[in-house]
Amino acid sequence: MPKELRSDRRDDIFKEYVIARVEKSGEKFEILVKPEAVQKVRDGKDVDLLKELAIDEIFKDAHKGSKASEDKMAEFFGTTEPLVQYIAANAINPQTSTPHPPQRIENAMEEAKVHIDPFKPIEEQVKEVLDALRPLIPIRFEKVRIAVKLSAEDSAKSYGDIKGYGTILKEEWSPTGAWLGVVEMPAGLQTDFLERLNAKTKGNVETRILKADQRV
Repeated sequence: MPKELRSDRRDDIFKEYVIARVEKSGEKFEILVKPEAVQKVRDGKDVDLLKELAIDEIFKDAHKGSKASEDKMAEFFGTTEPLVQYIAANAINPQTSTPHPPQRIENAMEEAKVHIDPFKPIEEQVKEVLDALRPLIPIRFEKVRIAVKLSAEDSAKSYGDIKGYGTILKEEWSPTGAWLGVVEMPAGLQTDFLERLNAKTKGNVETRILKADQRV
């Protein structure tokens, strides 16, 4: 697959491929794809547009061969950062049961030459990205359940944080007013969660990881 739209091949390419356009906030973006891919999209079928490209570029004007501004593409489609953050929040290293730093994930994605499709939601690309990363780093998605015990005073100021990190599966108050609960959250968030609670309560918190449910 050629990486640039050379003028001497432009006519030949337009005989085989068609222009697919996306317009966002008045900005137009164009890619060159196989005609059958466009028909599949119109029919409501799932299509991996990255596999249907004539060349690996997004254009402002495909006929002129002018590429879209990288700043504009980042503004409207985002970068790999949202996907990196999503994986970092949900994944762990199964060998150590600890989260992967976002930079490690980003480096592995670059090494694996992962291509992000700006036209597809993050959730639809995660499995393919994980498959590409596994030969490079040990990684899997998990959820963890953490038992938490807080004093009445600390529970009042920490309850919102607890709900923000995950789902409270079980909760009760002891006769002394202490709050006891079980919280389920993506495994990649557990370190931040524990650090947040320790900071909020000045270390006056009891926690225990109960179990991890593997998924993906």
